[in-house]
Amino acid sequence: MFVSPAYAQAAAPAGGLAGGVEAFLPLILIFVVFYFLMIRPQQKRMKAHKEMLSALRRGDRVVLGGGIMGQVAKVTSDTEVQVEIADGVKVRVVRSAIQEVVSKTEPVAGKEESKDESEAPAEK
Repeated sequence: MFVSPAYAQAAAPAGGLAGGVEAFLPLILIFVVFYFLMIRPQQKRMKAHKEMLSALRRGDRVVLGGGIMGQVAKVTSDTEVQVEIADGVKVRVVRSAIQEVVSKTEPVAGKEESKDESEAPAEK
């Protein structure tokens, strides 16, 4: 016979535990990169937006989701505010529809603080 028989060679044993970890190492690295470049910054942005919405008060100038600018006329509840978008035109919007606070108003001074301020210029 001119053809020699071919025998299957025994396969080399697998690397064991180290071979399994090496196979998942690229997936683990991709997840770590996604976490630091995408997930974590988005969570920070959401937290800052939530704090901004909780600090809304009357007189703040805001930009709504559709690009409409207005001034907060009244904070009606935890989920709703009334925004004046033109003279005499007020709309009720959900707080989450507010995208940005353009300018904040200063807190109203108490009666005692306003007395001190009015007396101060007279003394000079």
